[in-house]
Amino acid sequence: MQRLVKGEVVASTFDEPASRHVQVAEMVIEKAKRLVEHKKDVIILLDSITRLARAYNTVVPASGKVLTGGVDANALHRPKRFFGAARNVEEGGSLTIIATALIDTGSKMDEVIYEEFKGTGNMELHLSRKIAEKRVFPAIDYNRSGTRKEELLTTQEELQKMWILRKIIHPMGEIDAMEFLINKLAMTKTK
Repeated sequence: MQRLVKGEVVASTFDEPASRHVQVAEMVIEKAKRLVEHKKDVIILLDSITRLARAYNTVVPASGKVLTGGVDANALHRPKRFFGAARNVEEGGSLTIIATALIDTGSKMDEVIYEEFKGTGNMELHLSRKIAEKRVFPAIDYNRSGTRKEELLTTQEELQKMWILRKIIHPMGEIDAMEFLINKLAMTKTK
C-alpha cells in the first residue's frame, strides 16, 4: 500500500499487542493535529474504530465500572477524543477521519462500541454481506446509508431529486435497490 498511496501509511497489524495499536493511534492523531495547525489538509483512514476501542479497553486502567459487553467505562473516552479530533480549522487546515466500525459480529462489546459512535459521524455507509454474496458491487445497503446535513452539500434541486430517489428505493429490498441504482448509474454520462 505504501507504494501505491501518495501519502504516509502508518499501520499496526492485527498480530501486534493492544498497547502497540494505542501507541500508533495516538502518534498518528497528534501528528495529524500538528499538520492541521500548519494549514495542511489531513485524512486518516482507520480500520476500525471498533478494534481501536477494544485495544483501549485492554490497556486503560480499570475504573471499576464495566458497561454491557465488558467495556470499561473509561475505555471509550480516548477513542472518542480520537474520532472527535476531526474538524476544519479556521486559518488552518482540516482533519477528516474515515473509520470503519464492526457490526453484526455477535459480540456484545462490538455492539456497545458501535452504539457509542454511530451518531457522531457526518455520514454512515453500510455495507451488506447479503449483497456481496450475490456478487453485486458495490455492496452498499443504500437505505441504511446516508449523510447528515446533506442540504449543506448540494443544491436544493439536487436535494429534491435525492429525496425522490430515496422514496422510490425505500420499499425495495437491499439487493434490488443496489441493482436498481447500478442500472440507473450505467445510463448516465458522468456517473
